[in-house]
Amino acid sequence: LPESLIAQKLLTERSASRLLCLDKDSEQIEDRQFTDLLDLLQADDLLVLNNTKVIPARLFGHKQSGGKVEILIERVLGSQEVLAHTRASKSPKVGNIIELEEGFQCEMLGRVDDLFHLRFKGEQDLADILEKIGHMPLPPYIERADDVSDQTRYQTVFAESRGAVAAPTAGLHFDEAMMASIKAKGVRIAFVTLHVASGTFRPVKTDDLSEHIMHKEYFEVPEVTVQAVQEIKNKGGRVIAVGTTAVRSLESASQAGKLQACSGDTNLFITPGYRFKTVDAMVTNFHLPESTLLMLVSAFSGYERIKQVYQHAVAEKYRFFSYGDAMFLQKREVD
Repeated sequence: LPESLIAQKLLTERSASRLLCLDKDSEQIEDRQFTDLLDLLQADDLLVLNNTKVIPARLFGHKQSGGKVEILIERVLGSQEVLAHTRASKSPKVGNIIELEEGFQCEMLGRVDDLFHLRFKGEQDLADILEKIGHMPLPPYIERADDVSDQTRYQTVFAESRGAVAAPTAGLHFDEAMMASIKAKGVRIAFVTLHVASGTFRPVKTDDLSEHIMHKEYFEVPEVTVQAVQEIKNKGGRVIAVGTTAVRSLESASQAGKLQACSGDTNLFITPGYRFKTVDAMVTNFHLPESTLLMLVSAFSGYERIKQVYQHAVAEKYRFFSYGDAMFLQKREVD
C-alpha cells in the first residue's frame, strides 16, 4: 500500500468520500460517491450504526523525576480510574505520580497484562479532566498532532455513548443531511454500542490465526435493536451494518444462533469460514494489511474478491484507513 494513499485528514464534507461497491452476484466493482449509498438502500432495509463516542484519551505529562510520559487510555474503570498504555523512557512504577497539564495528577497503581492501572487524584470527575487536558487519540498512522477540527471530525454525528478510544470510522461519512435523506426514504435506523479499543490497530503476527489473541471491547445490543432486526428480517429486508464494529456487535449477540439483547466484553475474531448469522450487507472503510478487520471483510465477501477490491482501490487511488473512503459489501455465502 503506497503511503500516499493513507488519508491524513477528512475531506471538507463528510459525505464527499468515494464509495466502492462490490456486486455480490456479478462480482463487478463500481466506483461511486458515498452519497450514492442512498440509491443502494431500500425501504425495507435496516441500517445499524455504532453510537459510541470517542473520548479525548491521549494525555501528556511527566514523572516527578522529570521524564516525559504519554498516556493513552484504553478503558475507563470508573470516575477516577483507568487502564492505559504509557510511553516513557522508563515505565512508571507502582506508587509513581505522573504530573499532567493544568496541575492534574494520576498515580500508578499496578499492571494488568500490558496495561497500566492509573488513578486520577483529586475529586474532579475523569470526564471533566479529559475535556480540559485530553487530546483526541488519532490512529498511529496519522502522522500529525491532533487539532481542534479533530474534536468534531473524529466523531460521528450520532455519537452518544462515551467510551471509545478510536472512532467507528465507517460512520464518519454520514452527515446530518445524509441521515435525514436515509430516513426520508423509509430506511429504518437502529443503534448498537461498541467502545472501540486501540487493539483494533494491532496487526496479526501469527501464521496460525487460531493462535492470535483477540483484544476485548465492551459492546451492547439493546432490545429495541433486536426487535428492529426481527421485524426487518420478517419483511425480507436486509440488515446493513455500518462498520466492522457494528458487525462484530451484532454477530457477538448472535452466537446462540439468533440475535439476542446483551452487553459485555467481546473478543469475537471473524475469519474466512465464519457463517454470518445476522448481517446481510455492510459499509466499511479500507483496513490495514494483516489486521483482524481485513480478515473480517474477507470472511464477509470472500478472500479472493477482497484482494481484487483492494488491488482496484490502490490502482484507482482510493483514500485508505480511518479518514479515507468507504466501500459497500454484500454477504457472500462461504465458498
